[in-house]
Amino acid sequence: MLRIQIDECGCFVETLFMKIDRAVFMLLVLHTGFLAAKTQEDPRLQFHQVPNSLSTAAIVEDWPRFNGVKDDACSAETNLNLSWSEDGPTLLWEVEKGDGYSSPAVKNGILVLFHRLEGEEMIEGRDAESGNLLWTHSYPVDYRDRYGYLNGPRASPVIQANLVYALGVTAWLTCLELKTGKVVWKRNLRKEFGIPQNFFGKGSNPLAVGDCLVINLGGSDNRSVIGLDFKTGQTKWVTLDEWGASYSSPRIAKIHDREVILVFAGGESRPPNGGLIVIDPKDGKKLSRFPWRSKSYESVNAVPPVPLGNNRVYLSECYEKGSVVLSFDPNFNASILWENSDLNIHWMTPVISGTLLYGISGRHQRGAQLFCIDHGKGELLWREPVSWTHQMDGRTLQLQLFRGSILKVGTTGEDFIGLSELGSLVSMKLSVKGWKLEAQKQLFFSSGTWTLPALSRGLLYIMQNEVDRITGKGSRLLCYDLRKG
Repeated sequence: MLRIQIDECGCFVETLFMKIDRAVFMLLVLHTGFLAAKTQEDPRLQFHQVPNSLSTAAIVEDWPRFNGVKDDACSAETNLNLSWSEDGPTLLWEVEKGDGYSSPAVKNGILVLFHRLEGEEMIEGRDAESGNLLWTHSYPVDYRDRYGYLNGPRASPVIQANLVYALGVTAWLTCLELKTGKVVWKRNLRKEFGIPQNFFGKGSNPLAVGDCLVINLGGSDNRSVIGLDFKTGQTKWVTLDEWGASYSSPRIAKIHDREVILVFAGGESRPPNGGLIVIDPKDGKKLSRFPWRSKSYESVNAVPPVPLGNNRVYLSECYEKGSVVLSFDPNFNASILWENSDLNIHWMTPVISGTLLYGISGRHQRGAQLFCIDHGKGELLWREPVSWTHQMDGRTLQLQLFRGSILKVGTTGEDFIGLSELGSLVSMKLSVKGWKLEAQKQLFFSSGTWTLPALSRGLLYIMQNEVDRITGKGSRLLCYDLRKG
């Protein structure tokens, strides 16, 4: 006998009292739509399996933007399966997608996917557990990358309250209702503010602060950063500065008990310029400014600034510039606490765990290493490549995390999920003593996997951005089950 009940998300939970034919169950799922909500027909979706039931004891979170709830690449979720078998975690569903490096956002059981498909930037609302399509919104886009990278969006959608914000590669900004996909407002920021293409188009993620949407803009006439009313889209303030827009996303921080915005600015310029700008979110007033930029013309600031507490901020820039920790006095004057020119993070978000900071240093795949520092003292505790062997077709391959991304999970401070830029998923223990690999799975062999996985309600969402070199499968969004059975 099979019993099916509806949980609080409107998704099915199965309880099997005797063994039944899997095909019968799948047919039942398809007939019921796996959802209480109305969905659209979607030939790009391939459904594989219903997820495990979510434990009532599990701590769960939404994932409203690309670095999670607190913008820190950390998740408090518990009751996760981080010791999967050689088969890896269970693949629940996959969706064919177009170009782009955007990551999904998840809130209230709705996943938002942002990509470029057939000459249009497309925003999709999907059921987070089944992948079923709920709504779509699209518009034409004319971007072509100067360096041959993908032509889709770089910035990830942001969900604030019941609204979704999507900033496209040409700086087209759209605000939609999360539940319906209905357009609330939209603005062509490139046209309005004279935003140049720069190296790789528009790429910095918007930041929602209270009733304000903050954008690392880099417009003409030194219009560096803007704040928009998140309900109406009207401009609230503009911060003027000669430093253009970088690919680093703004962060919220508390410095001397005052909430501020940290913007690691610096666009295309000769000579290259840029650094940290500290901004008051109420009116856009500049509180501080600290130059930190490589002398190389094609250098790109892409790493978000990291608030460390105790009025300190960590910055890292690749292209031989390295890392620095700034300490701010009550007047927001910055002084260097320590710096290290050998710790060059390319794009990943450094992760804080207590007094430790983890990051991946290296401009290229060769030589990329995971490091651990005491961020208060600046002491390098260890620095090593994360590597393992992989068997394929009778051959033994040596794989690495390379310039991948890491996500801290749970409450112990030692559990991490890593995703390599070639499609390797790993579970690791990280500590002051070093790293220990718990499990690994080669999900695909594909370049350009530079997007941090999203984790919400025990489900892990991973973006494959380029063609799998082994199977030939195109770019996909994949959903894996990390819930303990």
